[in-house]
Amino acid sequence: QVQLVESGGGLVQPGGSLRLSCAASGSIFSIYAMGWYRQAPGKQREWVAAITSGGGRTNYADSVKGRFTISRDNAKNTVYLQMNSLKPEDTAVYYCNAALRYSDLLTGAADYWGQGTQVTVSS
Repeated sequence: QVQLVESGGGLVQPGGSLRLSCAASGSIFSIYAMGWYRQAPGKQREWVAAITSGGGRTNYADSVKGRFTISRDNAKNTVYLQMNSLKPEDTAVYYCNAALRYSDLLTGAADYWGQGTQVTVSS
């Protein structure tokens, strides 16, 4: 079992930045690929970014490529999402997830999910 707790969300103006964190506990964090999803009101859940267990490979949705960066610190059992140049359309609840198979992150079939943190981009 893996427990995931997101933090770092909040209200930010367009063009601003936020860094989300996701702390993991309960299992060996370093064996899991990690990812971020988001869900805006009235919309389907959208995959945002993913990182392999060792951190050597990352992938991003086209909508965030060049603005968001996913990273991880296996010594701290934490994955991060640095979000820059935020836009109002980035407003959503952001969820981190964990999977033993990297491909499962990209398809939404992750093994574990956090409870989410709200990000609101508004002036």
